[in-house]
Amino acid sequence: MTKKIEQLTSSPLLNPTRRKLLLGSASAVGVVSFLGGSILSLSSEALAENLPASNLLGFKGIAASTADEVVIAPGYKAEVLISWGDPLVDGAMAFDPNGGNSAAEQEKQFGDNNDGMSFFPIDDNHGVMAINNEYVNEQYLFAHGGSQASSLEDVRKSQAAHGVSIVAVKRIGDSQRWQVERPSRYNRRITANSEMQFSGPATGHPLLQTAADPSGRRVLGTLNNCSNGKTPWGTYLTCEENFETYFGTQQADYKTTPEQKRYALKANEPERNWSTFDERFDVAKNPNELNRFGWIVEIDPMNPHSTPIKRTALGRFKHENAAVTVAKDGRLVVYMGDDERGEHIYKYVSKNKVDSSNPANNHRLLDDGTLYVAQFDGDANGTPLKGTGRWLALEFGKNGLTPENGFRDAAEVLIFARKAASQVGATKMDRPEWIAINPHDGQTYCTLTNNSKRGEEGMPVNAANPRPNNLYGQIIRWDEGGDATAENFSWDIYVLAGNPIAHPEGVNRGTPNITAENTFNSPDGLGFDKAGRLWILTDGKYSNKGDYQGQGNNQMLVGDPKSGEIRRFMVGPKSCELTGIAFTPDYKTMFVNVQHPGEEGDSRFPNNSPRPRSSVIMVTREDGGVIGA
Repeated sequence: MTKKIEQLTSSPLLNPTRRKLLLGSASAVGVVSFLGGSILSLSSEALAENLPASNLLGFKGIAASTADEVVIAPGYKAEVLISWGDPLVDGAMAFDPNGGNSAAEQEKQFGDNNDGMSFFPIDDNHGVMAINNEYVNEQYLFAHGGSQASSLEDVRKSQAAHGVSIVAVKRIGDSQRWQVERPSRYNRRITANSEMQFSGPATGHPLLQTAADPSGRRVLGTLNNCSNGKTPWGTYLTCEENFETYFGTQQADYKTTPEQKRYALKANEPERNWSTFDERFDVAKNPNELNRFGWIVEIDPMNPHSTPIKRTALGRFKHENAAVTVAKDGRLVVYMGDDERGEHIYKYVSKNKVDSSNPANNHRLLDDGTLYVAQFDGDANGTPLKGTGRWLALEFGKNGLTPENGFRDAAEVLIFARKAASQVGATKMDRPEWIAINPHDGQTYCTLTNNSKRGEEGMPVNAANPRPNNLYGQIIRWDEGGDATAENFSWDIYVLAGNPIAHPEGVNRGTPNITAENTFNSPDGLGFDKAGRLWILTDGKYSNKGDYQGQGNNQMLVGDPKSGEIRRFMVGPKSCELTGIAFTPDYKTMFVNVQHPGEEGDSRFPNNSPRPRSSVIMVTREDGGVIGA
């Protein structure tokens, strides 16, 4: 124990003269033992007192909240920009609070459950926002209030509320406030039935061919669009996540294939019953339709006549988001998380370089490159919560990705990227979600939101995922030495979320930068601003009791990457997730999404609505300054 205390007191978290939050890593058993035995047995007050003060966070942190409203830091204002069902395109009808809007009307209205989003400036006073509409809350979408569709019209309405909303916005006078611009030639809806095309190595492959599309090149729609990315040439990347929940069959003897099981398909017990009314989603009748989802889709928000493109070179899995950067040699790099327990973190590196002088030349960068998957190891010296890692190439014919192991060609490696990742020995992670890149040092951060199965058979604890039955999640980061194309990296844990209120000691108290004042669980959304502040959004348990005592509703926090300090900035209404983050170019207006408020039937957000509505929130400072500064 003496040696462990020495390790603790020399830790950068508890030594103000060492600014970096490098807590380290060891073997799985060693990490858990270390956490439970020393660092987390100290009081939260003692730990907090030793944290170096942050010069980056310029606002007062707020208390947790269980109110059915948005609560925000002093000196800030939060307003609704647009809500589910608001008219968007020409001829759109107003939202019917009784659920009476038809499928055709929903196609012209803002979609439901908005998630990731990006802001694309036109000039100082005009811009276009691309906003994901991940899924629907059926009990509010349908006038009958049921949890499942009861007709093809219901299915069509649900499909119309999915996808992406492209929304033009304009500044209000000379303020930092914005409003939706109607009419606008940019405004459009991209839904589960919009025409799209495949591009990249898997295009036209037999596994993508269907009776409706024997070419395997044209596809209808995008589903469960979680988070997003933004390319240097001004296009939007939307990410298809839990796509399998829309597929099923009434064929009682249907047997799912091993590949379908790997994507969690429950053919006879689908989460949504679309297949009952729309044969496209019946896996017994159209088994390859499932393979046509789980991709990253590129959309040009500035060209309302453009066709979205599913980029197959980036692999097929439950994409959470796409963090894009240009490497020092000019090549494009995209980091991606696969949001399911025990899945992986990926990186794509383009073959050719970004052409900043002629954006049209970048069209093929997302089609020709190499997909990698991460392997995380512990520290050679046994230091907790720290280690090294490598990127393993998912290339046909290499690392066991051969016909002998079930991969007939390069396209199958991408279509069954999860299977390929397992074949090469990638590390099973605690639900990799959003990834964000620090604009100042290039270090990359990823939220690992939680994992109730960590420690069970087939999913042992490991250096990067050190807690069994991981209730609270963590944020991991890695450093590639300034070269985003590097095949090796070092990593550490920025924060192990926890709850010192419910667990004053032990593995669930969290790392020292977690206190009774900022406690949270299930980090999900993630983003950096220009100054290097790390914005953290949560999607976790909001019971405010037991393990989650004192954590209140889901929230948005801000972290200082250097000092490790984290402060609560915003809390959402009841039963919601706070998700998505976008800034105007001057960083004086921030947009955040309130998703699925009242999913437990306990909210009337916003504006005392009889049907709670997911909404985009516009955040400004009362003095007109930079958000967070």
